[in-house]
Amino acid sequence: MATPEIKNEVQLGAQGRVVIPAHLRKAMDLKPGDRLVARQDGDSIVLERRENLVKRLQARFANIPKAISLADELITERQAEAALEKVD
Repeated sequence: MATPEIKNEVQLGAQGRVVIPAHLRKAMDLKPGDRLVARQDGDSIVLERRENLVKRLQARFANIPKAISLADELITERQAEAALEKVD
């Protein structure tokens, strides 16, 4: 069964702070000191637990063979782009 969507209006404070309503904190089992990651998703701001973000990213890249280094591929792409910029 899907979790019902709970909507609340919150106000941005003077220092950019937002208070998450108590019933949402309880529903999400958020405790003082919990760390959340804030990200932009189109015109929205999404807050999520860091561990959920890590799990999502691990699932996204789980099918990449261990022999492939995404970092090496990125470096190679950037070097090729830099070489093209020098020619222009």
